[in-house]
Order: sequence, then C-alpha cells, then structure tokens
Amino acid sequence: MDPTAAYQLIHDELALDANPALNLATFVTTYMDDSADRLFAETLNKNAIDWDEYPQTVALQDRCVNMLSRLFNAAEHHDGVGTATVGSSEAIHLAGLAMKFRWRKTRQAAGLPADHPNIVMGANVQVCWEKFARYFDVEPRYVPLTTERLIIGVDEAMALVDENTIGVVGILGSTYTGQYEPIAALNDALTTLCATHPGWDVPLHVDAASGGFVAPFLQPELRWDFRLERVRSINVSGHKYGLVYPGVGWVIWRQKADLPDELIFEVDYLGGSHANFGLNFSRGASQIIGQYYNLIRLGHEGYTAIMRVLAETAHWLAAALDHVPGVTVIAAGADLPVVCLRLADELGFDVFDLSERLRLRGWVVPAYRMAADAESIAVLRIVVREGLSRDMADALVSDLTEAVAHLTTRGVAATDAHPTRYKPKTKAVC
Repeated sequence: MDPTAAYQLIHDELALDANPALNLATFVTTYMDDSADRLFAETLNKNAIDWDEYPQTVALQDRCVNMLSRLFNAAEHHDGVGTATVGSSEAIHLAGLAMKFRWRKTRQAAGLPADHPNIVMGANVQVCWEKFARYFDVEPRYVPLTTERLIIGVDEAMALVDENTIGVVGILGSTYTGQYEPIAALNDALTTLCATHPGWDVPLHVDAASGGFVAPFLQPELRWDFRLERVRSINVSGHKYGLVYPGVGWVIWRQKADLPDELIFEVDYLGGSHANFGLNFSRGASQIIGQYYNLIRLGHEGYTAIMRVLAETAHWLAAALDHVPGVTVIAAGADLPVVCLRLADELGFDVFDLSERLRLRGWVVPAYRMAADAESIAVLRIVVREGLSRDMADALVSDLTEAVAHLTTRGVAATDAHPTRYKPKTKAVC
C-alpha cells in the first residue's frame, strides 16, 4: 500500500475518537508546547534501556530522580533513590515489591513465617493496586468507604494492620473525588501502633500519582512526603500533572535501604554492565526527556503558576455549576483541581444520562458510582488539566446547563434508560 494511502486510512479512522482537548475524564496530559513536541520527535528512536549507547539520557533520568527527591523533601546529603517507569502502575508494582521483599527478609531473619503478606488501603484505590495484590500474591485489605467518608479512615485502617502487613497506602489525590487522604494522620497512627508492637516496622507508601505534582506547589506546608518518618516510598505520574504525554511515571524511595538489593539486576548484554530495576525493559526515551524538559523549563515558579491557574479554574467551575438547578457539587477542587457533582433524585434523570447528553457536544465527562460501601453515590467528575481554559470552562457550564434543562423537559427515567449500569465498579480507572 502506498504510505500516504495507509496514513490517510488510519487518520480518517482516528477521527472517530474523542477530541483529547474535550476529554475531561482523564488525568493524563493531552497538551505540550511546540518545543516539547520537537524533542519527542527527535528522540522517538531512542531506547531508554540502552544505557551504554545513550548515557546522556540516563543522566537526564537521574537528574529527574534527584529533583523529585528534593521536591518530596528527601534528605539533601545523598542522591535520590528511584527510577523512571512507564507510568504509576509500574511504579506502584515496584514500590509494592520493595515493601514485600523488605517485610519477608525481616520475618525470615527473625525465624517467623513469611507466607501471608497483606497490604492495607482504602477501597477507593486505583485498580493498579488490586492488580499488584493479585499478581504478586498479597492479600488486599480494603477500608470501606461510607457516604460521609469517601477516602480512607485512619482508625479503620489501623484496625486492619497486623504483623503480616507489608505496608499501608495513602492516596494523595483520590481518583474518585480528587481529595487528599490524611497522610500525616496515617503516619502518626502507624508510628503509635508500631511502638506498641515490638518487631513491627510497617512502612507507609504514598500514591501521589496525581497530587505529587500539585501539592508541593499549592500546599507546600502540607506534610505528606518524606518529612514523615513512616513514608518510605512515593510514586508520581509524570504524565498527569507532571505535564508530560502518556508513558512516564516515577517511584522514589526515602533511602537506599528501602530498596532491597534482590530486586536489582545487573545487565551486561547491551554493552557495559548496568543495574536494572523495572517490570518493563525496552521503552522509549521521549517521555523521560519530556519530563526533564518541563522540570528545567518551568522550574518551581512555572509549575506553581500553572497549578494555581488550574486550581482557580476548578474553583470557578465548581461555583458556577453549583448554581445549576438540581446540581450539588461534592468536590470543588480543594485538593486536586477536580470537580465532582451529584444530581438531585427528583430530577427524573441521573448523572449517566447527563454524561451521555454532554457527549453530543463532544465533552467526555465520566459518570460512575463510588467504591464499596458508598455505591449509592453517583457523580460526574471533571478533571481540570492544562489546556482547559476559562473560556472553555465557561462553554462547559453553558452546555451542562442546557443539558440539564433538556433532560428535565424530557423527564428521562433513569432506571428505564439504563437498566444495567448500576453494577458497581470495584476500583477506579483513570
């Protein structure tokens, strides 16, 4: 086939996809500037794992790890300990494996059984945590939600911790609502619990996939990172509020002792001998380079300015939507720049109907139910990302207001329109 014909065939089919600029379902970056696009194009043929062939790419990755370690308040006296990953899913698996191996080694050294590891987390965790537990044979212990508490409960989490707990997970930015979990309170409670049980040393992992590039710039006084003694590892998505196209995440450890040597492999068949730690092997270098570009181009001041604009847009959007008849905003961008809203029961239609109606204007706004045991709450979630201007947010409010008025006039019966959609989803997927 002629290459231009093949291109046109695929180009035309992809026109059936949603417009990324109107996709308010995803946290993942859909916009980078022209210089970043040029760097991506220039490095698409580089394999990030070929350290001997592309040593400068490795140097850029190491610089990113060091910058993120400092951003998360690691000690200044040593180089950062961490690695780039394909995304936060791989980062979470690596952090989970480090906790499991560290726990098992401690148990075996004490002559204790090490065959029933568990991990404690809220029912609102992203699906990759469920994958980790299932793939690597760790019992997941979920803290159920309530209709009043849509994130983890500290006391409820501590009640699930025992001698077989490899770690407790706190989320800095719930996928469901954008709320930060009480990481400092989890740290303090875990410290007290371990002090009353000799031999227990349960670490705290922070899933900062979304909030890791937001909280340091908008709430620098918030204690959630390596300033807390129990926080041993943090993952963050460079391709979310790190502002890089899909395909890069980071996992950072407090210190080298928190990363077991057994998980690091020496690879010599690419030329030279290099340490490798990851579930993936070959991968493109473009996203790593894109992350380094953002870090040096924007700096602390640039990221702060962008996050402030996103937060202001989220606050404005929440205030505007709260005036739409029948709409109640339950998350107004107080933590992540995310807006969640509910609809009054008496409207005669629900958030699923509203989501479908918005699709007619091109908007992708997901509707879903909360995790166990708060499935009675169904919401629409709007993720405010780089690229959603105030002008476009104003257009969204107008379209949503019109959609509510239209559905109110029609009187759509929710249960008749969608008889099967109430099946709860156990975990959130972003």
